[in-house]
Amino acid sequence: MRRIHERVLGPSKIGISSSTSDIWLLGLCYKISQESSGDVDATSALAAFKQDFSSRILMTYRKGFDAIGETKITSDASWGCMLRSSQMLVAQALLFHRLGRSWRKPSQKPFDLAYIEILHQFGDSEASAFSIHNLVEAGKNYGLAAGSWVGPYAMCRSWESLARSKREEIDLECQLLPMAVYVVSGDEDGERGGAPVVCIEDASRHCFVFSRHQADWTPILLLVPLVLGLDKVNPRYIPSLQATFTFPQCLGILGGKPGASTYIVGVQEENVFYLDPHDVQPVVNLSTENLEADTSSYHCNIIRYIPLDSLDPSLAIGFFCRDKDDFDDFCFRASKLADESNGAPLFTVARTHSVFKPINHGDTMADAGGDRMDDSVGVLPTGDVDGNSHEDDWQFL
Repeated sequence: MRRIHERVLGPSKIGISSSTSDIWLLGLCYKISQESSGDVDATSALAAFKQDFSSRILMTYRKGFDAIGETKITSDASWGCMLRSSQMLVAQALLFHRLGRSWRKPSQKPFDLAYIEILHQFGDSEASAFSIHNLVEAGKNYGLAAGSWVGPYAMCRSWESLARSKREEIDLECQLLPMAVYVVSGDEDGERGGAPVVCIEDASRHCFVFSRHQADWTPILLLVPLVLGLDKVNPRYIPSLQATFTFPQCLGILGGKPGASTYIVGVQEENVFYLDPHDVQPVVNLSTENLEADTSSYHCNIIRYIPLDSLDPSLAIGFFCRDKDDFDDFCFRASKLADESNGAPLFTVARTHSVFKPINHGDTMADAGGDRMDDSVGVLPTGDVDGNSHEDDWQFL
């Protein structure tokens, strides 16, 4: 399976490159500076990075689980990598929400109950809320089927559908995914192409609906499917992709090559670090009552990296905002990033669907106050100040 993966994705490198540039891992910076190379500070930073990387939850192919739906399929080997990559991203959102970004896998047992509960939710059976079984069922309308590969956009929509179905089944206080899910798409839901727009009005509405009309704001998971070129990522987007890893809200990227998805969690210069779902492991059934379970198959100590420009242009970025202030900070950073993108933004920010007034990112916090929507950041243009749209290399989502 590894040889098949490397034929599709290309050879990856193991470890950390000889570069002394900063490493960004899901919003945290590890400084491997030239001046400190070889001293205690550099060694400490590398050790901290490795501990952080190995604490991220790994989801891989599994074999021996109950058949999916009415099929006879009991393994997702060779077709389930996008589903596994997406499970990893959502698992990190749950980790950040329940245990915080500073959480690291303990070296001793018993483990945190929240940690075991999160892993249990991704078990390989219909009884686990976010299993591959339930993802396939939720994504039927988007082309998901056991045994077939799926792209990032359909995967994001499938999570939106699964979250909605689980929300309707369970009381608000007991939500297994305690956050709204917002799939950010282009104008007219992608029908007209162009950069996706983070619409503050839509985000607020998703939170309001998630809370069953009880709160104006809740934690929110943003999924941003993108197509950044035709055969490869347009180089104009590379700096912006790198910069997303500096966002405190960053959950990484679902990306790879067609038919070979990975979960990208960090960046150093032109290389990205990723978790690889392409190893086949036996199914594991974790009980929430066993805080001393063997969870080693859910983590990886092997650090792999590939060139960022080798990724397929079809990918998806995730962000988690724990509250309104965190969302406002995300919008400010996203607006600034788009403003500095030289006309090639990954996505833009707008207050409502019918906003055309371009503003500078420095003004995004100037409008605080007013009604529920007016205390959010302002609008970013989808084109330049003359109204010219920048849609090179964009495809419909």
